[in-house]
Amino acid sequence: MSARLASRLTLVAAAAGLASCAVGPNYHRPPLPPAASYGGEQALSGEAAPTSGPQLIPGGEVGADWWRVFGSDDLDALVDRALKNSPTVDAAKAALRSAAEQVKAQRGAYYPSVEASIAPSRQGFAETLASPTASGISLYTLTTTQVSVSYTPDLFGANRRAVESLVAQQDAQRFELEAARITLASNVATAAIQDASLRAQIEATDKIIANQRAVMASFERQFQLGQASKADLAAQQALLAQSEATRPPLVKAYEVNRDLLAALLGQTPGEPLDDRFDLASMKLPESLPLSVPARLVDQRPDVRIAEAQLHSAGAEVGVAEAARLPNLQITGAAGSATLGLGVSLSPQATFWNIAATLTQPIFEGGTLLHRQRAAEATYDQAAAQYRATVVGAFQNTADVLHALSTDADAATAAQKAQDAADRSLDIARRQLALGDISRLAMLSAEQADAQAKIASVQAEANRYSDVVALFVALGGGWWNKSATTP
Repeated sequence: MSARLASRLTLVAAAAGLASCAVGPNYHRPPLPPAASYGGEQALSGEAAPTSGPQLIPGGEVGADWWRVFGSDDLDALVDRALKNSPTVDAAKAALRSAAEQVKAQRGAYYPSVEASIAPSRQGFAETLASPTASGISLYTLTTTQVSVSYTPDLFGANRRAVESLVAQQDAQRFELEAARITLASNVATAAIQDASLRAQIEATDKIIANQRAVMASFERQFQLGQASKADLAAQQALLAQSEATRPPLVKAYEVNRDLLAALLGQTPGEPLDDRFDLASMKLPESLPLSVPARLVDQRPDVRIAEAQLHSAGAEVGVAEAARLPNLQITGAAGSATLGLGVSLSPQATFWNIAATLTQPIFEGGTLLHRQRAAEATYDQAAAQYRATVVGAFQNTADVLHALSTDADAATAAQKAQDAADRSLDIARRQLALGDISRLAMLSAEQADAQAKIASVQAEANRYSDVVALFVALGGGWWNKSATTP
Protein backbone atom coordinates (compact mmCIF):
# COMPACT_ATOMS: atom_id res chain seq x y z
CA MET A 1 0.00 0.00 0.00
CA SER A 2 1.45 3.35 -1.02
CA ALA A 3 2.02 6.12 1.51
CA ARG A 4 -0.39 8.39 -0.41
CA LEU A 5 -3.21 5.83 -0.26
CA ALA A 6 -2.59 5.24 3.43
CA SER A 7 -2.79 8.93 4.20
CA ARG A 8 -6.06 9.22 2.29
CA LEU A 9 -7.57 6.30 4.21
CA THR A 10 -6.46 7.91 7.47
CA LEU A 11 -8.21 11.15 6.54
CA VAL A 12 -11.39 9.28 5.60
CA ALA A 13 -11.35 7.38 8.91
CA ALA A 14 -10.83 10.60 10.85
CA ALA A 15 -13.72 12.30 9.02
CA ALA A 16 -15.95 9.30 9.71
CA GLY A 17 -15.02 9.41 13.40
CA LEU A 18 -15.86 13.09 13.62
CA ALA A 19 -19.14 12.53 11.80
CA SER A 20 -20.14 9.91 14.37
CA CYS A 21 -20.33 12.46 17.19
CA ALA A 22 -22.95 15.14 17.60
CA VAL A 23 -22.78 18.23 19.77
CA GLY A 24 -25.67 19.33 21.92
CA PRO A 25 -27.66 17.50 24.60
CA ASN A 26 -28.70 13.88 24.10
CA TYR A 27 -32.40 13.57 24.81
CA HIS A 28 -33.69 11.77 27.90
CA ARG A 29 -37.32 11.87 29.02
CA PRO A 30 -37.69 13.90 32.22
CA PRO A 31 -38.40 11.59 35.16
CA LEU A 32 -41.89 11.35 36.57
CA PRO A 33 -42.25 12.65 40.15
CA PRO A 34 -41.94 9.62 42.46
CA ALA A 35 -45.17 10.50 44.27
CA ALA A 36 -47.17 11.11 41.09
CA SER A 37 -50.74 9.90 41.52
CA TYR A 38 -54.30 10.89 40.68
CA GLY A 39 -55.30 11.42 44.29
CA GLY A 40 -58.72 9.95 43.57
CA GLU A 41 -57.92 6.40 42.48
CA GLN A 42 -59.96 4.96 45.32
CA ALA A 43 -62.93 7.27 44.78
CA LEU A 44 -65.02 4.47 43.29
CA SER A 45 -63.79 1.63 45.46
CA GLY A 46 -63.96 0.62 49.11
CA GLU A 47 -66.39 2.21 51.52
CA ALA A 48 -66.70 5.34 49.37
CA ALA A 49 -67.88 3.37 46.32
CA PRO A 50 -71.39 4.14 45.05
CA THR A 51 -73.99 1.43 45.32
CA SER A 52 -74.53 1.31 41.54
CA GLY A 53 -72.65 2.12 38.39
CA PRO A 54 -69.22 1.22 37.01
CA GLN A 55 -66.31 0.27 39.26
CA LEU A 56 -62.70 1.20 38.56
CA ILE A 57 -60.29 -1.56 37.52
CA PRO A 58 -56.72 -0.42 38.37
CA GLY A 59 -54.37 -1.25 35.52
CA GLY A 60 -57.27 -1.93 33.14
CA GLU A 61 -56.66 -1.50 29.43
CA VAL A 62 -58.32 1.30 27.47
CA GLY A 63 -59.83 0.14 24.18
CA ALA A 64 -59.20 2.08 20.99
CA ASP A 65 -62.94 2.06 20.24
CA TRP A 66 -63.92 2.91 23.81
CA TRP A 67 -67.24 4.49 22.79
CA ARG A 68 -68.63 1.00 22.16
CA VAL A 69 -68.89 0.44 25.93
CA PHE A 70 -72.25 2.28 25.80
CA GLY A 71 -73.76 -0.53 23.72
CA SER A 72 -75.39 1.83 21.22
CA ASP A 73 -75.14 0.81 17.57
CA ASP A 74 -76.34 4.25 16.52
CA LEU A 75 -73.57 5.94 18.49
CA ASP A 76 -70.96 3.54 17.11
CA ALA A 77 -72.04 4.26 13.54
CA LEU A 78 -72.06 8.01 14.17
CA VAL A 79 -68.51 8.05 15.57
CA ASP A 80 -67.24 5.89 12.71
CA ARG A 81 -68.85 8.24 10.21
CA ALA A 82 -67.33 11.28 11.89
CA LEU A 83 -63.82 9.75 11.91
CA LYS A 84 -64.20 8.98 8.21
CA ASN A 85 -65.52 12.36 7.07
CA SER A 86 -63.96 14.89 9.47
CA PRO A 87 -61.90 17.64 7.76
CA THR A 88 -60.03 18.13 11.04
CA VAL A 89 -58.74 14.57 10.92
CA ASP A 90 -57.90 14.93 7.23
CA ALA A 91 -55.90 18.09 7.99
CA ALA A 92 -53.98 16.27 10.75
CA LYS A 93 -53.19 13.41 8.36
CA ALA A 94 -51.86 15.86 5.77
CA ALA A 95 -49.73 17.59 8.41
CA LEU A 96 -48.24 14.21 9.38
CA ARG A 97 -47.41 13.40 5.75
CA SER A 98 -45.75 16.80 5.39
CA ALA A 99 -43.66 16.23 8.52
CA ALA A 100 -42.57 12.80 7.25
CA GLU A 101 -41.45 14.30 3.94
CA GLN A 102 -39.49 16.99 5.79
CA VAL A 103 -37.56 14.26 7.61
CA LYS A 104 -36.74 12.49 4.34
CA ALA A 105 -35.65 15.76 2.77
CA GLN A 106 -33.25 16.53 5.63
CA ARG A 107 -31.79 13.03 5.55
CA GLY A 108 -30.77 13.71 1.96
CA ALA A 109 -28.01 15.96 3.32
CA TYR A 110 -26.12 12.85 4.45
CA TYR A 111 -25.35 12.04 0.81
CA PRO A 112 -23.31 13.82 -1.85
CA SER A 113 -25.09 16.23 -4.16
CA VAL A 114 -24.59 15.47 -7.85
CA GLU A 115 -25.55 17.83 -10.67
CA ALA A 116 -25.13 17.64 -14.43
CA SER A 117 -25.11 20.62 -16.76
CA ILE A 118 -24.63 21.45 -20.42
CA ALA A 119 -23.94 25.02 -21.48
CA PRO A 120 -23.73 25.85 -25.23
CA SER A 121 -22.61 29.40 -26.05
CA ARG A 122 -21.73 31.44 -29.15
CA GLN A 123 -18.54 33.43 -28.70
CA GLY A 124 -16.63 35.91 -30.75
CA PHE A 125 -13.15 37.39 -30.12
CA ALA A 126 -11.62 40.52 -31.53
CA GLU A 127 -9.22 39.68 -34.34
CA THR A 128 -6.56 41.77 -32.64
CA LEU A 129 -6.57 39.29 -29.71
CA ALA A 130 -5.36 35.72 -29.69
CA SER A 131 -8.13 33.18 -30.12
CA PRO A 132 -8.35 30.51 -27.37
CA THR A 133 -9.04 27.84 -30.01
CA ALA A 134 -6.33 25.67 -31.48
CA SER A 135 -7.45 26.63 -35.02
CA GLY A 136 -7.21 30.32 -34.23
CA ILE A 137 -10.74 31.21 -35.35
CA SER A 138 -12.33 34.22 -33.65
CA LEU A 139 -16.01 33.21 -34.00
CA TYR A 140 -17.10 29.83 -32.72
CA THR A 141 -19.68 27.85 -30.73
CA LEU A 142 -18.50 26.33 -27.43
CA THR A 143 -20.39 23.58 -25.59
CA THR A 144 -19.35 22.86 -22.00
CA THR A 145 -20.68 19.68 -20.37
CA GLN A 146 -19.87 18.75 -16.80
CA VAL A 147 -20.90 16.76 -13.76
CA SER A 148 -20.43 18.42 -10.36
CA VAL A 149 -20.28 16.64 -7.00
CA SER A 150 -20.51 18.36 -3.62
CA TYR A 151 -20.32 16.70 -0.22
CA THR A 152 -20.36 18.16 3.27
CA PRO A 153 -19.31 15.67 5.97
CA ASP A 154 -21.39 15.95 9.12
CA LEU A 155 -18.32 16.58 11.26
CA PHE A 156 -20.07 17.68 14.45
CA GLY A 157 -23.54 16.24 13.88
CA ALA A 158 -25.32 19.37 12.68
CA ASN A 159 -27.34 17.40 10.16
CA ARG A 160 -27.84 14.55 12.59
CA ARG A 161 -29.36 16.95 15.10
CA ALA A 162 -31.46 18.61 12.39
CA VAL A 163 -32.86 15.20 11.40
CA GLU A 164 -33.43 14.38 15.06
CA SER A 165 -35.39 17.61 15.49
CA LEU A 166 -37.56 16.92 12.45
CA VAL A 167 -38.21 13.33 13.55
CA ALA A 168 -39.40 14.69 16.90
CA GLN A 169 -41.66 17.14 15.08
CA GLN A 170 -42.99 14.23 13.03
CA ASP A 171 -43.76 12.41 16.29
CA ALA A 172 -45.58 15.52 17.52
CA GLN A 173 -47.71 15.55 14.37
CA ARG A 174 -48.46 11.85 14.79
CA PHE A 175 -49.79 12.49 18.27
CA GLU A 176 -51.64 15.56 17.00
CA LEU A 177 -53.47 13.18 14.67
CA GLU A 178 -54.29 10.84 17.54
CA ALA A 179 -55.45 13.79 19.63
CA ALA A 180 -57.68 14.97 16.79
CA ARG A 181 -59.28 11.52 16.52
CA ILE A 182 -59.81 11.20 20.27
CA THR A 183 -61.20 14.72 20.56
CA LEU A 184 -63.55 14.12 17.64
CA ALA A 185 -64.82 10.81 19.03
CA SER A 186 -65.35 12.30 22.49
CA ASN A 187 -67.14 15.34 21.09
CA VAL A 188 -69.46 13.14 19.02
CA ALA A 189 -70.22 10.90 22.00
CA THR A 190 -70.82 13.87 24.29
CA ALA A 191 -73.03 15.57 21.69
CA ALA A 192 -75.06 12.37 21.27
CA ILE A 193 -75.53 12.14 25.04
CA GLN A 194 -76.52 15.79 25.13
CA ASP A 195 -78.96 15.21 22.28
CA ALA A 196 -80.71 12.48 24.26
CA SER A 197 -80.67 14.52 27.46
CA LEU A 198 -82.06 17.71 25.93
CA ARG A 199 -84.82 15.91 24.07
CA ALA A 200 -85.90 14.18 27.29
CA GLN A 201 -85.79 17.48 29.20
CA ILE A 202 -87.85 19.25 26.53
CA GLU A 203 -90.39 16.44 26.61
CA ALA A 204 -90.69 16.63 30.40
CA THR A 205 -90.86 20.44 30.29
CA ASP A 206 -93.69 20.28 27.75
CA LYS A 207 -95.53 17.96 30.09
CA ILE A 208 -95.08 20.38 32.99
CA ILE A 209 -96.30 23.31 30.88
CA ALA A 210 -99.32 21.33 29.69
CA ASN A 211 -100.21 20.42 33.26
CA GLN A 212 -99.82 23.99 34.46
CA ARG A 213 -101.94 25.26 31.61
CA ALA A 214 -104.65 22.83 32.68
CA VAL A 215 -104.32 24.07 36.24
CA MET A 216 -104.43 27.61 34.95
CA ALA A 217 -107.65 26.92 33.06
CA SER A 218 -109.15 25.43 36.25
CA PHE A 219 -108.16 28.50 38.26
CA GLU A 220 -109.67 30.78 35.64
CA ARG A 221 -113.00 28.90 35.89
CA GLN A 222 -112.88 29.03 39.67
CA PHE A 223 -112.10 32.75 39.54
CA GLN A 224 -115.07 33.37 37.28
CA LEU A 225 -117.26 31.42 39.73
CA GLY A 226 -115.83 33.34 42.66
CA GLN A 227 -114.18 30.25 44.15
CA ALA A 228 -110.61 31.51 43.68
CA SER A 229 -109.11 34.87 44.48
CA LYS A 230 -107.26 37.12 42.06
CA ALA A 231 -104.08 36.51 44.04
CA ASP A 232 -104.41 32.73 43.51
CA LEU A 233 -104.91 33.31 39.79
CA ALA A 234 -101.89 35.61 39.56
CA ALA A 235 -99.71 33.11 41.43
CA GLN A 236 -100.65 30.36 38.98
CA GLN A 237 -99.98 32.67 36.03
CA ALA A 238 -96.50 33.33 37.45
CA LEU A 239 -95.81 29.60 37.79
CA LEU A 240 -96.94 28.99 34.23
CA ALA A 241 -94.79 31.84 32.92
CA GLN A 242 -91.76 30.49 34.80
CA SER A 243 -92.22 27.03 33.33
CA GLU A 244 -92.69 28.42 29.82
CA ALA A 245 -89.53 30.49 30.24
CA THR A 246 -87.46 27.32 30.80
CA ARG A 247 -88.36 25.84 27.42
CA PRO A 248 -86.71 28.28 24.94
CA PRO A 249 -83.19 27.85 26.44
CA LEU A 250 -83.60 24.09 26.19
CA VAL A 251 -84.72 24.31 22.57
CA LYS A 252 -81.83 26.65 21.80
CA ALA A 253 -79.32 24.29 23.40
CA TYR A 254 -80.85 21.37 21.50
CA GLU A 255 -80.65 23.11 18.10
CA VAL A 256 -77.09 24.33 18.76
CA ASN A 257 -76.11 20.80 19.74
CA ARG A 258 -77.63 19.46 16.52
CA ASP A 259 -75.56 21.97 14.55
CA LEU A 260 -72.48 20.76 16.44
CA LEU A 261 -73.26 17.16 15.54
CA ALA A 262 -73.54 18.10 11.88
CA ALA A 263 -70.21 19.95 11.98
CA LEU A 264 -68.50 17.01 13.69
CA LEU A 265 -69.73 14.79 10.86
CA GLY A 266 -68.19 17.15 8.32
CA GLN A 267 -71.47 18.54 7.00
CA THR A 268 -73.26 21.87 7.18
CA PRO A 269 -76.29 22.42 9.44
CA GLY A 270 -78.54 22.63 6.39
CA GLU A 271 -77.83 19.05 5.37
CA PRO A 272 -80.20 16.38 6.69
CA LEU A 273 -79.27 14.76 9.99
CA ASP A 274 -81.69 11.99 10.93
CA ASP A 275 -79.77 10.58 13.91
CA ARG A 276 -81.72 10.69 17.18
CA PHE A 277 -80.56 9.40 20.54
CA ASP A 278 -82.21 8.20 23.72
CA LEU A 279 -80.53 7.55 27.06
CA ALA A 280 -82.63 4.40 27.37
CA SER A 281 -80.81 2.96 24.34
CA MET A 282 -77.43 3.41 26.07
CA LYS A 283 -76.02 1.66 29.10
CA LEU A 284 -73.30 2.40 31.60
CA PRO A 285 -70.47 -0.13 31.60
CA GLU A 286 -70.15 -2.31 34.67
CA SER A 287 -66.46 -1.47 35.04
CA LEU A 288 -64.03 1.17 33.84
CA PRO A 289 -60.26 0.91 33.34
CA LEU A 290 -57.86 3.07 35.32
CA SER A 291 -54.32 3.14 34.00
CA VAL A 292 -51.50 3.20 36.52
CA PRO A 293 -50.06 6.73 36.90
CA ALA A 294 -46.69 5.73 35.44
CA ARG A 295 -48.34 4.88 32.12
CA LEU A 296 -50.30 8.10 31.81
CA VAL A 297 -47.36 10.01 30.27
CA ASP A 298 -47.08 7.29 27.60
CA GLN A 299 -50.79 7.27 26.80
CA ARG A 300 -51.85 10.92 26.76
CA PRO A 301 -51.35 12.50 23.31
CA ASP A 302 -50.95 15.98 24.80
CA VAL A 303 -48.07 14.76 27.00
CA ARG A 304 -46.45 12.97 24.05
CA ILE A 305 -46.76 16.12 21.95
CA ALA A 306 -45.08 18.18 24.69
CA GLU A 307 -42.35 15.53 24.98
CA ALA A 308 -41.73 15.55 21.22
CA GLN A 309 -41.49 19.34 21.27
CA LEU A 310 -38.96 19.11 24.11
CA HIS A 311 -36.95 16.56 22.12
CA SER A 312 -37.00 18.80 19.05
CA ALA A 313 -35.91 21.83 21.08
CA GLY A 314 -32.97 19.88 22.51
CA ALA A 315 -31.83 18.83 19.03
CA GLU A 316 -32.03 22.45 17.85
CA VAL A 317 -29.50 23.35 20.56
CA GLY A 318 -27.08 20.95 18.88
CA VAL A 319 -27.78 22.51 15.47
CA ALA A 320 -27.04 25.98 16.82
CA GLU A 321 -23.87 24.79 18.57
CA ALA A 322 -22.58 23.00 15.46
CA ALA A 323 -23.02 26.21 13.45
CA ARG A 324 -20.18 27.75 15.52
CA LEU A 325 -17.72 24.93 14.71
CA PRO A 326 -15.59 24.25 11.61
CA ASN A 327 -17.32 23.06 8.47
CA LEU A 328 -15.73 21.00 5.67
CA GLN A 329 -17.04 20.96 2.11
CA ILE A 330 -15.60 18.75 -0.65
CA THR A 331 -16.37 19.59 -4.28
CA GLY A 332 -15.38 18.09 -7.58
CA ALA A 333 -16.28 18.43 -11.24
CA ALA A 334 -15.52 16.64 -14.49
CA GLY A 335 -16.61 17.42 -18.03
CA SER A 336 -15.68 18.40 -21.53
CA ALA A 337 -15.51 21.54 -23.68
CA THR A 338 -15.94 21.16 -27.43
CA LEU A 339 -16.46 23.40 -30.41
CA GLY A 340 -19.93 23.09 -31.84
CA LEU A 341 -23.11 21.76 -30.23
CA GLY A 342 -21.96 18.18 -29.70
CA VAL A 343 -20.55 16.46 -26.63
CA SER A 344 -17.10 14.94 -26.86
CA LEU A 345 -15.44 12.34 -24.67
CA SER A 346 -12.08 12.88 -26.27
CA PRO A 347 -9.20 13.13 -23.74
CA GLN A 348 -8.16 16.38 -25.35
CA ALA A 349 -11.57 17.98 -24.56
CA THR A 350 -12.04 16.80 -20.96
CA PHE A 351 -11.26 18.61 -17.74
CA TRP A 352 -11.69 17.90 -14.00
CA ASN A 353 -11.06 19.44 -10.61
CA ILE A 354 -11.38 18.53 -6.95
CA ALA A 355 -11.23 20.86 -3.97
CA ALA A 356 -11.84 20.94 -0.23
CA THR A 357 -12.84 23.98 1.80
CA LEU A 358 -12.61 24.18 5.57
CA THR A 359 -14.33 27.17 7.13
CA GLN A 360 -14.42 28.38 10.69
CA PRO A 361 -16.64 31.26 11.82
CA ILE A 362 -14.47 33.87 13.51
CA PHE A 363 -16.60 36.98 13.92
CA GLU A 364 -20.34 37.10 13.34
CA GLY A 365 -21.22 40.03 15.57
CA GLY A 366 -22.45 37.58 18.24
CA THR A 367 -25.14 36.18 15.92
CA LEU A 368 -24.22 32.51 16.24
CA LEU A 369 -23.62 32.74 19.99
CA HIS A 370 -26.96 34.37 20.66
CA ARG A 371 -28.75 31.91 18.38
CA GLN A 372 -27.35 29.10 20.50
CA ARG A 373 -28.45 30.85 23.70
CA ALA A 374 -31.90 31.40 22.20
CA ALA A 375 -32.12 27.67 21.36
CA GLU A 376 -31.11 26.82 24.93
CA ALA A 377 -33.79 29.16 26.29
CA THR A 378 -36.35 27.55 23.97
CA TYR A 379 -35.30 24.16 25.33
CA ASP A 380 -35.83 25.38 28.90
CA GLN A 381 -39.24 26.71 27.88
CA ALA A 382 -40.20 23.37 26.32
CA ALA A 383 -39.06 21.55 29.47
CA ALA A 384 -41.26 23.78 31.63
CA GLN A 385 -44.20 23.29 29.27
CA TYR A 386 -43.70 19.52 29.42
CA ARG A 387 -43.81 19.57 33.21
CA ALA A 388 -46.93 21.73 33.13
CA THR A 389 -48.59 19.35 30.66
CA VAL A 390 -47.83 16.35 32.87
CA VAL A 391 -49.24 18.12 35.92
CA GLY A 392 -52.32 19.12 33.92
CA ALA A 393 -52.79 15.52 32.75
CA PHE A 394 -52.82 14.22 36.31
CA GLN A 395 -55.13 17.04 37.40
CA ASN A 396 -57.54 16.31 34.56
CA THR A 397 -57.66 12.61 35.41
CA ALA A 398 -58.16 13.33 39.11
CA ASP A 399 -60.99 15.75 38.29
CA VAL A 400 -62.73 13.09 36.22
CA LEU A 401 -62.39 10.55 39.03
CA HIS A 402 -63.96 13.00 41.47
CA ALA A 403 -66.75 13.70 38.98
CA LEU A 404 -67.42 9.98 38.52
CA SER A 405 -67.82 9.57 42.28
CA THR A 406 -69.93 12.64 43.02
CA ASP A 407 -72.10 12.35 39.90
CA ALA A 408 -72.80 8.72 40.76
CA ASP A 409 -74.09 9.86 44.15
CA ALA A 410 -76.13 12.62 42.49
CA ALA A 411 -77.64 10.15 40.03
CA THR A 412 -78.54 7.78 42.87
CA ALA A 413 -80.24 10.60 44.77
CA ALA A 414 -82.06 11.78 41.64
CA GLN A 415 -83.24 8.25 40.93
CA LYS A 416 -84.59 7.92 44.46
CA ALA A 417 -86.44 11.22 44.02
CA GLN A 418 -87.90 10.04 40.72
CA ASP A 419 -88.95 6.71 42.24
CA ALA A 420 -90.69 8.58 45.04
CA ALA A 421 -92.39 10.88 42.53
CA ASP A 422 -93.50 7.88 40.47
CA ARG A 423 -95.01 6.24 43.55
CA SER A 424 -96.72 9.50 44.50
CA LEU A 425 -98.12 9.83 40.99
CA ASP A 426 -99.38 6.23 41.02
CA ILE A 427 -101.11 6.80 44.36
CA ALA A 428 -102.62 10.04 43.10
CA ARG A 429 -104.03 8.30 40.02
CA ARG A 430 -105.71 5.65 42.15
CA GLN A 431 -107.03 8.30 44.52
CA LEU A 432 -108.40 10.28 41.59
CA ALA A 433 -110.14 7.15 40.28
CA LEU A 434 -111.77 6.70 43.68
CA GLY A 435 -112.68 10.38 43.91
CA ASP A 436 -110.49 10.98 46.96
CA ILE A 437 -108.53 13.91 45.42
CA SER A 438 -109.26 16.64 42.93
CA ARG A 439 -107.98 16.94 39.40
CA LEU A 440 -105.75 19.81 40.58
CA ALA A 441 -104.00 17.53 43.08
CA MET A 442 -103.49 15.01 40.31
CA LEU A 443 -101.95 17.64 38.04
CA SER A 444 -99.66 18.71 40.87
CA ALA A 445 -98.40 15.13 41.25
CA GLU A 446 -97.77 14.90 37.50
CA GLN A 447 -95.76 18.14 37.59
CA ALA A 448 -93.64 16.86 40.48
CA ASP A 449 -93.01 13.64 38.57
CA ALA A 450 -91.95 15.53 35.41
CA GLN A 451 -89.61 17.77 37.42
CA ALA A 452 -88.04 14.71 39.05
CA LYS A 453 -87.65 13.22 35.56
CA ILE A 454 -85.70 16.28 34.38
CA ALA A 455 -83.36 16.08 37.37
CA SER A 456 -82.85 12.34 36.82
CA VAL A 457 -82.12 12.80 33.11
CA GLN A 458 -79.55 15.51 33.83
CA ALA A 459 -77.84 13.37 36.47
CA GLU A 460 -77.76 10.32 34.20
CA ALA A 461 -76.39 12.32 31.27
CA ASN A 462 -73.64 13.64 33.53
CA ARG A 463 -72.60 10.08 34.33
CA TYR A 464 -72.38 9.16 30.65
CA SER A 465 -70.34 12.28 29.99
CA ASP A 466 -68.03 11.38 32.88
CA VAL A 467 -67.33 8.01 31.28
CA VAL A 468 -66.40 9.75 28.03
CA ALA A 469 -64.16 12.16 29.95
CA LEU A 470 -62.37 9.29 31.72
CA PHE A 471 -61.47 7.53 28.48
CA VAL A 472 -60.17 10.81 27.06
CA ALA A 473 -58.21 11.55 30.27
CA LEU A 474 -56.53 8.14 30.03
CA GLY A 475 -55.40 8.76 26.45
CA GLY A 476 -58.20 7.30 24.35
CA GLY A 477 -56.61 3.88 23.71
CA TRP A 478 -54.89 4.90 20.46
CA TRP A 479 -52.02 2.46 21.18
CA ASN A 480 -54.43 -0.48 20.91
CA LYS A 481 -55.52 0.23 17.35
CA SER A 482 -55.09 -2.71 14.99
CA ALA A 483 -54.56 -0.46 11.97
CA THR A 484 -51.16 1.19 11.59
CA THR A 485 -51.14 4.96 11.77
CA PRO A 486 -49.88 6.39 8.44
